[in-house]
Amino acid sequence: MSNGDLNWIANFIWGIADDVLRDLYVRGKYRDVILPMTVLRRLDALLEPTKKAVLDMKTSLDKAKIVHQDQALRQAAGQAFYNTSKFTMRDLKARASQQQLKADFEAYLDGFSPNVQDILEKFEFRNQIPRLSKADALGTLINKLLSPDINLSPNPVKNNDGSVKHPGLDNHAMGTIFEELVRRFNEENNEEAGEHWTPRDAVKLMPSSFFSPSPTKSSQAHICSTTALAARAAC
Repeated sequence: MSNGDLNWIANFIWGIADDVLRDLYVRGKYRDVILPMTVLRRLDALLEPTKKAVLDMKTSLDKAKIVHQDQALRQAAGQAFYNTSKFTMRDLKARASQQQLKADFEAYLDGFSPNVQDILEKFEFRNQIPRLSKADALGTLINKLLSPDINLSPNPVKNNDGSVKHPGLDNHAMGTIFEELVRRFNEENNEEAGEHWTPRDAVKLMPSSFFSPSPTKSSQAHICSTTALAARAAC
């Protein structure tokens, strides 16, 4: 994907901030919402294909009374993270009331794996939810990030004739977009070169937690044994 394409996506996300948050936050605080929401949408897109497998695995593990579930759930997700809530962002898009959306969105956040919880805590993102919900902005943000005009998934979006409408974003491209958003927000707040608003711990954790491949082979034996036990219990 060209730098022009990546800049276009960054511009689109930047525009969401102006469209949705203009009357709710001062410009310097847009990043408190847009950066974590962008990351969440990327994670959501990565986890969509294996959502059912993760939920089935969670049910099996619980039935087998297995306490240490992290590795098996990562394996089911095919990623280094997972979400055990029953929701995806597309599910949340259909919520009719602010109150229901807020409750379901919080349950969605609670379903993420511990490494994602660490990032959300560093962003202090949960502090923004009451404000977004009260202003009826949470649903709008979700809808705009799910817009058919952009694709934050690693898989391409195709037209009806099979041609590619939007190419997929690999991890490097997604990281580039995120870095560009951080740079713009820093400039918007007149921060000096090299100064990072995003908490240092979050910056360190994100590449390994969000953009890394599925669990390494060294953990496969434990994963397989846990998975097999859960499968037997479900039979």
